[in-house]
Amino acid sequence: MGDERVMLPVVAGRGTAATIALERARIPFTVHEYPHDPRRGSYGPEASEALGVPPERMFKTLVAEVDGSLAVGVVPVSSQLDLKALAVAAGGKRAKMAGVTAAERATGYVAGGISPLGHRRRLPVVVDSSALPHRTIFCSGGRRGLQIELAPAELIRAANATVAVIAAPS
Repeated sequence: MGDERVMLPVVAGRGTAATIALERARIPFTVHEYPHDPRRGSYGPEASEALGVPPERMFKTLVAEVDGSLAVGVVPVSSQLDLKALAVAAGGKRAKMAGVTAAERATGYVAGGISPLGHRRRLPVVVDSSALPHRTIFCSGGRRGLQIELAPAELIRAANATVAVIAAPS
């Protein structure tokens, strides 16, 4: 998808915390919108299909509780989050998925639109290493029906993320 990269201007009342964070950091990205169907339950596969992007390039953002603190895992939509691997990558021992309310409160986004960027609270972010071979990847732009495309290294830099093998086959 698209070799051209755009930087969206920050306009009061427009954009999301994720796109504003990228703009402020002067990181190039492309915004992709698609009509979200609220009857569908799985947001990642919906985005992959709607945008015609292979599932290994479409990443989902999952919030987990690692030893009592929240952490974010970013994995391909075709995979599951390996909670044990996330715990280790985040410097902990045990992890479990965070409740929806806790995830929404900490990130400032609604479930299905949680981005790895621009969180309300600073959370550790771990990106699965499978992102690295791709020229660009897609992740939530901060709302349902909005994806951002950017280089994996730029996502890692913008999110101050670590990289680890945290994906498990579905």
